Amino acid sequence: MMNASRDPTLLLGLIGAGIQASLAPALHELEGSAQGLRTIYQLIDLDILGLTEDALPELLVAAERMGFTGLNITHPCKQAVVPLLHGLSPEAHALGAVNTVLLQGGKRIGHNTDWWGFAESFRRGLPDAALGHVVQLGAGGAGSAVAQATLTLGARHLTIFDVDAERAGALADRLGTKFGKARVAAGTDLGAAVAAADGVINATPMGMAHYPGLPLPAELLRRELWVSEIVYFPLETALLRVARAIGCRTLNGGGMAVFQAVEAFHLFTGITPDAERMQRCFAAMTSASATA
Repeated sequence: MMNASRDPTLLLGLIGAGIQASLAPALHELEGSAQGLRTIYQLIDLDILGLTEDALPELLVAAERMGFTGLNITHPCKQAVVPLLHGLSPEAHALGAVNTVLLQGGKRIGHNTDWWGFAESFRRGLPDAALGHVVQLGAGGAGSAVAQATLTLGARHLTIFDVDAERAGALADRLGTKFGKARVAAGTDLGAAVAAADGVINATPMGMAHYPGLPLPAELLRRELWVSEIVYFPLETALLRVARAIGCRTLNGGGMAVFQAVEAFHLFTGITPDAERMQRCFAAMTSASATA
């Protein structure tokens, strides 16, 4: 956390792949400016640099040497970054995934603001959604956070699917220890699970510009379901278009993007940001891009 009263400059960055459409720079820079901070937020795009997550050790050292206050971490690095850190918040430790790293005094401390970001977005966007049985697609870094948020919100049963069945099982076991094994399980039959579900969450990168398409067969959807995304660029994913067309209630990934940034900004600066202002900023930017 920076001492804003002594150093009004905030140097931040985002490490991930295919992140050129990210709105994180604008969100943090505009809120920083409103709080009296000169804020510079850099995109460190593995695709543009021709790198993979194997370059994380070098990138972290470079950020420290250049005086970064902190970094956001996104796909595919949220789990790969964990062994490279000196400490973890309780949430990041429990989830095994990090999306925010503070660089302080030669130490790298990992946090996870994704889970709170998703929970807050869901509370506001689908406040009365049924949570008897929820199906989640994806058990990676973001999926870990979303699963915790969903159970914290009160889901009575969560079934997790992933292309890596072992990863889904490991996440279910970890969350079962905390929330009760009867409440969470790795799935084996997606069709049957969705047929019995109240809602579906996409916590995979499917739907992003770099990963076009649907994360599940469209014929599994039905109008009684609510459908929630974590992808926010594009804000209107193929999944949401299909779901809305058949009458499902939907929630895009924009709220999660904003509220995880709200908490990350607080961690970076020690300042409580204006969440409503950040929401307005996000809405203005996404509206402008949609009409461009």
